[in-house]
Amino acid sequence: MKERNKGILLLVCVLTVMFLAVYNPSMSMAARADKKVKADKTDPIDRWQAKPNAAYDASKMGDMSDFDPTTVVSPTGDTIKIAVVASFSGPAALNGALYWLNAQWAAYDINKRGGIFVDGKKKLVEIIKADHMGKADQCKKICERMVLQEKVHVLWGTDGSNMMRIINEVANSHKVIAVNAMCLADSLMDASNFSRYAFHVAYSTEQVGRAFAYYYGQIRKKEKKFYILCQDYSFGHEIAEGFKKGLKEYYPEAQIVGEDYHKLFLTDFAPYLEKIKASGAEVIYTGDWDPDAGNLLKQARQMNVPLPFANIYMDSPTNAHAVGVEGTKGLTTLGTFMTANPQFKLPGYIKMYTAWNNLWKTKWKTAPYTDRGFEIYGGNYGAWTGATYWLLSVIERAKSTDPEKIIKIWENDTYQLVNGKVWKMRACDHKLIEDLAVTEFVPWEQQKVAMSIPPYYWFKGCSFYGPVAMIPAAKVLPWMDQKLDRCKGKNDWGE
Repeated sequence: MKERNKGILLLVCVLTVMFLAVYNPSMSMAARADKKVKADKTDPIDRWQAKPNAAYDASKMGDMSDFDPTTVVSPTGDTIKIAVVASFSGPAALNGALYWLNAQWAAYDINKRGGIFVDGKKKLVEIIKADHMGKADQCKKICERMVLQEKVHVLWGTDGSNMMRIINEVANSHKVIAVNAMCLADSLMDASNFSRYAFHVAYSTEQVGRAFAYYYGQIRKKEKKFYILCQDYSFGHEIAEGFKKGLKEYYPEAQIVGEDYHKLFLTDFAPYLEKIKASGAEVIYTGDWDPDAGNLLKQARQMNVPLPFANIYMDSPTNAHAVGVEGTKGLTTLGTFMTANPQFKLPGYIKMYTAWNNLWKTKWKTAPYTDRGFEIYGGNYGAWTGATYWLLSVIERAKSTDPEKIIKIWENDTYQLVNGKVWKMRACDHKLIEDLAVTEFVPWEQQKVAMSIPPYYWFKGCSFYGPVAMIPAAKVLPWMDQKLDRCKGKNDWGE
């Protein structure tokens, strides 16, 4: 009888606990909270990559067989007007040529398809040159002209974060969209400079530094002595600070053996290179862009400084060929377009790459586009065209050139590039969230790990893209200024 009573008592206890778990509010909420905690541990980028809001559809790619950046004529009239604001003259004029090619490529593709349905009708895309000459006063003047006289819907730029700040200010004043496709300075989108009309469609300075630190400290685990050499303006200092912060976070045993900053468009790097030679450095970390990037690499090899550069702008095939296979072997570059190897996993990317490469061989007969720096599609070109395609996709889905409607779509939007890479726009500060990739330069025989289509190498005359190490977005989320009211109380994912 006692045993039976014990059994009944045990059954009653079990049923009571079950009843309380189901009907007791505090217990049921605790259970839901536990489930929520588990769900929050999921990397948000996994969710975004699984089903992006939009994607580039290569099956609809326009006929690019006649595209030539030197002869292309933009449509006029009632169009979607985009001003490419850049250096089209002066010491950095090559940058204007680069950006013009990439923006025009995306526009030409869309126009060949018949344009985009916006504001109640199909409209073509018009690209307009806006030369800021690398001068602040000219930048403001040309941007004002583009908005007030040319009536552009978008200001797209540029070379120089100082110039991008001016572009954003003009866009904010006149309520037009500004697209930052290549400037990295985190300060562009901080509490003091943020504009809801501006979108930062590039990685940022702190991300670059932290990504390299993660690569060298958590993946490569070899070199420990680094020398920082960057351009002496806000961008150069910010990208250096990002690296120093990243080393503390991911590679505390590493050592910075020297740190210098040089003026823009420098022609003599010898004094800096002599210091580097004496420092015992194993890697030179730089954020230099052309012409400084190319000149720095060439002079380093001429002065018998064989150290690898950790860089973001030294992947120009022109500069690489100038120093040859040995001079480029071991360089590491960080990219916003590359994916895990092999690179050509999707037929759409093969289609676009082949179209670009064939045009360079057969159609582009006028300088500077005959240069080998324009030969292949990928790297920065993939990112810059990707930024333009994303912009046009947002406009198409907004069905309008109204900036308010564009902003509504672009905030929190996800977009898949032609190679499968997925980008997300963080809503509160309009910064790009993505996985990043560090790529090591190797001789042509080893390039097939990345270049997985014939001829299975990018170039024979220089070392180029080889092994790729992916840096998860969670490790390099863009810096968020908590002083910006829109971001208060949010985590680094913007949630």
